[in-house]
Amino acid sequence: MDAVAHLQPELPATHDDSNLRAAPPAYAALDLGTNNCRMLVGAPSGDGFRVLDSFSRIVRLGEGLHDSGRLSDVAMDRAITALQGCVHRLERRPVRTVRAIATEACRQAANGPDFIARVRAETGLAIDIISTREEAELALESCAPLLRDGGRRALLFDIGGGSTEIAWVRLCSAGCADDAPELVGYISLPVGVVTLAERFSDVSQTAAGFEAMVEDVAARLHGFDAIHRIGQEIRQGGVRLLGTSGTVTTLAGIALALPRYSRPAVDGVVLSDKEARDALADLQSLGREGLALHPCIGPERAEFVLPGCAIFAAIHRLWPASQIVVADRGLREGMLLRMMRADAKPRIAGRARR
Repeated sequence: MDAVAHLQPELPATHDDSNLRAAPPAYAALDLGTNNCRMLVGAPSGDGFRVLDSFSRIVRLGEGLHDSGRLSDVAMDRAITALQGCVHRLERRPVRTVRAIATEACRQAANGPDFIARVRAETGLAIDIISTREEAELALESCAPLLRDGGRRALLFDIGGGSTEIAWVRLCSAGCADDAPELVGYISLPVGVVTLAERFSDVSQTAAGFEAMVEDVAARLHGFDAIHRIGQEIRQGGVRLLGTSGTVTTLAGIALALPRYSRPAVDGVVLSDKEARDALADLQSLGREGLALHPCIGPERAEFVLPGCAIFAAIHRLWPASQIVVADRGLREGMLLRMMRADAKPRIAGRARR
């Protein structure tokens, strides 16, 4: 295996589950996705934040959505139960601002707005169904520190349960005043680990089925590549590939041979293309039972791993960057940073006036 390099950025989030002391002001970000319900509570610390509490539960909100076009009653009940758990956790500490969002499942479902109204009535949470563009922007905002000193361009991809967001990013040149990366273009594919797993069913675990999934996703990417000439840019050099999702963090865990998943070991790691391909091959060789037994995966995620890997394989096949930066951060971290920065602006302006 090639040597694995680690980035050393100033991270916008440092998880410390042992330290749950309330440190006002605290902020909460809740992300209700197609497969997971996740919440993060944090307090400002330096240029980022420290984590006060976190919550994650697989709810499979989008289960059956591809065939029916609707959220099922049992899936909505699971999500409501998880959201009630989030509310109970929030009652334990004072929180200045809570933002809750929903993504592809609620965007696509005919009864998505009705479900959001039910959530408000039963939990008190006001959930926004965000656009695909905002989803890409939030992922980019959270991952920006991992792109510092990383070349001139980056391709960020976020493989979700119901969709995959891809952002083409211009990075700051040396000496520029504003080091924030610029979103040049983005695409949201209506395919994620849940939708592919349902469409390809048991075939997704076979070599032929895997290749069919890769080809399905790759066909959806050619138009975006033609517009932005990403492949040509990669051949010229100076382009980084950055992935944020359970798929790429699992690949990193396999590449690093972790005995169990560890966020500090994975977030910011840089894999060579060979390491990524080897990890993907290792996952394919495990079979469904092996995936379920693996300590970095588990039975609840086993059926979604290879569909996610197929999406990654399609992206990497079309855009074969030599390195893949892995991020264990995403929408929740982006939301927290936005809330904290929005609150900081009036205080900074006030000090300037004085």
